[in-house]
Amino acid sequence: MVKVANKAGYTEEFDFAELPVAEPMQRSLAAAFAARSRGWNSHQSARGYWKRLKSFCMFLSGLESPPEDLGGLTAAMLKRWRALHIGTTAGRGTLAMVRWLLMHDPRLAAGPVAEELARRVPRGKPSKQSYEDVERDRVVLSAQRQFRSALLRIRENTRLLEQWRAGDLAEGSREEMIGRILDRLAETGDVPRTLMPSGRSIVTNHRLLGGTNTKATWGRLFLDRMELTALAVLLTDRFAWNLSLYDRMPAPTRAPSAGETTSVTYQLQVEKRRAGGGWWFSTENITDSGADSQGRLISQALEATAHGRVLASRLQPGTDLLMVSRKHHRRRDHRNLDRPRPVGPLSFGVSDGDAQWWAHGHRLGGSPFQRSRRTTVTREGRPMQHTQGTHESVYVLPDQRVQRASQGVFEDGAHEALAQARAVVFAAQITDGPDPSHQETAIVDCADETTSPWPAPEGGCGADFLLCLACTNAHVHPGHHPRLAHLHEQLHGLRSALDDHTFGARWSDHLLRLEDLRGKVGPAAWHAALTRIKDTDRTTVQLLLKGELAP
Repeated sequence: MVKVANKAGYTEEFDFAELPVAEPMQRSLAAAFAARSRGWNSHQSARGYWKRLKSFCMFLSGLESPPEDLGGLTAAMLKRWRALHIGTTAGRGTLAMVRWLLMHDPRLAAGPVAEELARRVPRGKPSKQSYEDVERDRVVLSAQRQFRSALLRIRENTRLLEQWRAGDLAEGSREEMIGRILDRLAETGDVPRTLMPSGRSIVTNHRLLGGTNTKATWGRLFLDRMELTALAVLLTDRFAWNLSLYDRMPAPTRAPSAGETTSVTYQLQVEKRRAGGGWWFSTENITDSGADSQGRLISQALEATAHGRVLASRLQPGTDLLMVSRKHHRRRDHRNLDRPRPVGPLSFGVSDGDAQWWAHGHRLGGSPFQRSRRTTVTREGRPMQHTQGTHESVYVLPDQRVQRASQGVFEDGAHEALAQARAVVFAAQITDGPDPSHQETAIVDCADETTSPWPAPEGGCGADFLLCLACTNAHVHPGHHPRLAHLHEQLHGLRSALDDHTFGARWSDHLLRLEDLRGKVGPAAWHAALTRIKDTDRTTVQLLLKGELAP
């Protein structure tokens, strides 16, 4: 049994005794799973690996002679496993995840099995494309209509509630009686109800309120889940935020203003857990300077969720999440522990199920969030909560809409972009082994220092050793991989310790070149190299980072 804790501290159990393999294999897979789980922050990640691991075990159990333990795996078995999955995007994902679990077992670190595990798994093409203009307009218009209607409803009832609290309504009037009910609604999250002898409760003032549906009762001050989903659709269309961000996004704060009265700037904390390495959080400043400004939607979101946020803070002090809605069913169990727990009648964020149900209700055929995000990113033409490399390789180059719009100049532009990228990434030659005629440097072998791009005044090469990664005279073979992989790890450590400006000025280009080299070598071979690091590698890297080595 392996227990996996998510970021909130909740645990989920995975019973390896259920797997259809021998007990020694179950124990080994459990150990690999537990070791890998230290890097997960959600149960969803654990379930993804668990699903693929069960598939692998089913495959092993169907062999004529299933192995008793990981040491019994053969290259032939892994080749057969690869052949079954390499043809589909989902299959390639399964291969990558299972390989990542297996390759850390010391019994699989060398030999034919290790070589098979080290084979790269090709990255599949994105399954989602950006929206065409007509498609996007339909999605955005549907969301605007729904959210706008909810905002006006809440705004009107909030105005009535404020008038009641100020004592501006005539005693006994219909407006005064509704104002009293709204005050109760704001305090408790529901209108007064009467318990019938049958045990069923009914809305006490349903005639006064004009009905018993949500819009006539608690919907007067709160968004329901589909209205909150509509707001999220609009936010993603505007800011390209991922669906998962809405579960944990704090309410924005107002940035300091030097006497500005016609606009307001909000500071929003954006969390992206896949970034890793201490880079989960970033802050975005968004200004509301008028009806057509980006920040107007933020102002409207704050207005529509105001009563929900106040009630949540009162019921559970310290709660300050932006995306809050009123649940239809107060007693429904909360099963997804990766998402925030409900507080009283309130829930937070937008689930995958909400997104699917919203799309179904508007006859859109599928959740709009991935395609909306892709559409916004390609429309803006810049990275949005992701790196430049991801922007180009995942969002721009594979997108069919971008390809059509760029027809005629696309190829030239791609070659130019590639040339520019190579200027700051790995430029050395990758070889299978050392050449006796080459000169060994701190991190690579040099074929000819006399033709260095950075000549010294007295002759030879005057470059820092780290610039060898950008030199076409440099050669890298597998013997260099452990030292370079260790250098890569250390630079990542520096990245989390230094501010962006300092790291960018001194180390960023070197890290980019190592990232490029890692991609060319392959993640499996790269991680295998980490197991072969020697003390001399560690010492050399330490001296390089201290600037104590001169060429």
